[in-house]
Amino acid sequence: MSRKRPPIRRKKRTGKQQQERDARMLGLLVTAGVVVMVIRWLAAHQWVVVLVLALAAVAAAGWLYTRRQQLKWEAVRAQGLRYHLLELDDLHHARFEDAIRELMRRDGCTNAVRVGGGGDLGADVKATDPYGRRWVIQCKHRRNGLAGSPVGTPDLQVLNGTARPVHGADIAVIVTNGRVTAPAATFAKQQRLHVVDRQTLGIWASGSRPLWELLQAVPPPRKPTALP
Repeated sequence: MSRKRPPIRRKKRTGKQQQERDARMLGLLVTAGVVVMVIRWLAAHQWVVVLVLALAAVAAAGWLYTRRQQLKWEAVRAQGLRYHLLELDDLHHARFEDAIRELMRRDGCTNAVRVGGGGDLGADVKATDPYGRRWVIQCKHRRNGLAGSPVGTPDLQVLNGTARPVHGADIAVIVTNGRVTAPAATFAKQQRLHVVDRQTLGIWASGSRPLWELLQAVPPPRKPTALP
């Protein structure tokens, strides 16, 4: 005769296991209840849903704009426009103004224009940077570089008298491939004018950093941007 197998005894749940199971079930029920309450509340206050969707759309649009600006900025800087000081020395003064305009465009000022010439009222180059700031630049080219005549206080007085009241400048700059007298440098600091002398010009023209990163006490941005 074959022996009968003993019946399999199922282990009974311990009291602790049962408590844990009950706690999980209770948690699920509470969560489901909260979800139902939220859904009902939103159904009764549909304007909240509309507001949230509108805010999400604005945030998405802002992100897309920021990303496009960043890509545009990277493309501009990737152009890699460079000038050596000796190249700038050899330029005609009008071509020197063109070079300054192109450097501003390289830095992201896509609307940079050269306006130098008779009756320019102290503005050779105008531009708006990616931060919304208006730049007015006066160029002083010296064929002999440092050996040429220095930029003096009268040159800066002309810029100071027209850059802001006439041209609406946020940032007024004088750029030279030569040198600047000490009184002129002092006057510039007093009147919140910016001087780009030969040394600063060399760093700016031969590098990849925008001019506003090389100057001190530049006004804050007028608008938000994605640039570094």
